Amino acid sequence: MSFIDCHVHLYPPEVNRAPDAWALASGERHWAELCVRVRKNGRAVQGFPDVDELLRAMDAAGVARAVLLGWYWEKHDTCVRQNQFYATCVKSHPDRLAAFATVHPASGPAAVKEEIVRASEAGFSGVGELSPHSQGFLIHDPGWQEILGFAGECGLAVNLHVSDSAGKRYPGKVNTPLEDFLDMARRYPRTTFILAHWGARIPFHEQWGTEIRALQNVYYDTAASPLLYDSRVFSEMLSLVPERVLFGSDYPLVLYPNREITPAINSFIAEVQALGLSTEQEAAVLGGNARRLFRWAKQ
Repeated sequence: MSFIDCHVHLYPPEVNRAPDAWALASGERHWAELCVRVRKNGRAVQGFPDVDELLRAMDAAGVARAVLLGWYWEKHDTCVRQNQFYATCVKSHPDRLAAFATVHPASGPAAVKEEIVRASEAGFSGVGELSPHSQGFLIHDPGWQEILGFAGECGLAVNLHVSDSAGKRYPGKVNTPLEDFLDMARRYPRTTFILAHWGARIPFHEQWGTEIRALQNVYYDTAASPLLYDSRVFSEMLSLVPERVLFGSDYPLVLYPNREITPAINSFIAEVQALGLSTEQEAAVLGGNARRLFRWAKQ
């Protein structure tokens, strides 16, 4: 196995047992709108696997390591619980799992720093998936600015949720102005940013594309790509930022809802392998770029 999946989500057991009830009790309504729903065909938008099911999905896809991403939670207590759960997962499977911490600036500077420091000491690789636009604060909020700067000081990458304003509509979709991501990356050159979901293809943007392509601290993951873009997006993005594209599945999201019922990673990897990319491009996307970014040895 040699592949790396840089965008995976898992939830604590109490969430998996009753997602709807948990979300209502915890005040995490936006998460429920996105994740606890069914599509028009009546199938669930995603599953709620435990860590053993994730490991089996990784084995089936030839994934050596997966990065557990947090969520853009609305409540500090949820962030803390998610981080505790991920610390346990990484401790139990240090050779297979890495993790990013989740935080909310409304928790206050001291609480946020405490979570980031604790995550760093636990061996986490970053912070995110976060979304100021979904979590209800401006990108120039002092608490948010402190998160970005402190993450850079700790050597932690920051994964940010990005939605494409011209893309498909879906329940819970929040507009994420692309100029905001350029502003953040420009202001914090020491912080590595990973823009999820191809960063809404911002490198092609007529106004901001040239500048953001030149910023070496900006990476892009492929999370949920089969639901968002034609497969040609791979060759297009690789033509512009070949060393900064990271494979991410967005597991346990069901990526092929017309033919699959349960979440999987192997179908997406098979699609990438069938694209006709060069050997070098395929190796970079499916693991090489991530290993270089996180300084992981090949497994």
